Amino acid sequence: MTNDKLFIYDHNTGEQIERQMTDEEQAERDAQVAAFLAQEAQTKADAEAKRAAAEAKLAALGLTADDLKALGLGGN
Repeated sequence: MTNDKLFIYDHNTGEQIERQMTDEEQAERDAQVAAFLAQEAQTKADAEAKRAAAEAKLAALGLTADDLKALGLGGN
């Protein structure tokens, strides 16, 4: 696979450099992207778990998500 391009701009000189990332730079970038995607997936899973827990608490009180919507308290 070809490495991504790296763009460097020197504000002092106005020089613009465009080059391919080194293998090390590409590996670091790939690791950063993987970590970001894993964090996004974890955040989504946490939100779903919180939503399920909230719905379970509502059910224990005898309320449904539709009941909350009818009361103007439901977000979705």
